[in-house]
Formats: sequence, C-alpha cells, structure tokens
Amino acid sequence: MTEIRLATTDVEIKACYPVMQQLRPAYSEVTFLAQIKKQMQAGYHLAYLTEGRHVCALAGYRYSECLAWGTFLYVDDLITDSEQRSKGCGKLLLAWLIQQAKSHKCAQLHLDSGVQRLDAHRFYETQGMIKTGYHYALELK
Repeated sequence: MTEIRLATTDVEIKACYPVMQQLRPAYSEVTFLAQIKKQMQAGYHLAYLTEGRHVCALAGYRYSECLAWGTFLYVDDLITDSEQRSKGCGKLLLAWLIQQAKSHKCAQLHLDSGVQRLDAHRFYETQGMIKTGYHYALELK
C-alpha cells in the first residue's frame, strides 16, 4: 500500500536516510538525523512515500513568505530512490506537496535543482513546473 507520511520520530527520520543519501551524500546517518531535527525546529518538514515498508521517495520542505512570491511552499529536498524511478513515486509525492501548499493557502510552490540533474528537470517540466530564474551562490570562507 502506498502511503505518504511525515517523519517525526528518530526511527522515521533514519528510515529516510538511505534515500536522502542519494541526494545529499555528505551526511552520515548520525549527522543526517541531527541536521534534520535542527531544521525541524525552524519549520522544516520531511515527508516520505512508502510502498509497503520501503521508502520510495521523500521531500523536505518548509513554508515561507516573501515580497517576490507571497506565501509559498519551498521544497529543499526531493528525491526518488534510484531503484524506484519512473514508477510514479515522484509524481505522487509532488502532487501531495502541491495539495499541502494549497491547503496552507500558498500562492506558489518553489524548488531549486542542481544544473547537473537533467532527469529531474525533465520530470519537473512534465509536471507543469517552469524554470523562472537562476540561483546564484557564493561560498564564504
């Protein structure tokens, strides 16, 4: 049975680690758990889609507000397990995120995606998302 839930316990967060590691490989399970819990204190949510007992896809997101976009849902992390891609998991999870945004009266849903993630870009575009700009970063040392 397919189900989407919010990870709130250490056990649920740790169950998401193998999939999140495919997107964020710099984290060990220990540092991942600590970072997620820290971000949750600032409004981050971790949703995960399961097929039976297997985590197939997950999304880290938060609600925010700014002059440019009004109230919006921002997706920090969105990944489908590499062995589960093209089976509809990402589509289900994105539809769920859109519904969450609507139920929280968000005007928009946003996400950034690395320039190297061409398959993800194609997926977002087939789901009706449009590229609206460029994201720039400067590493401060």
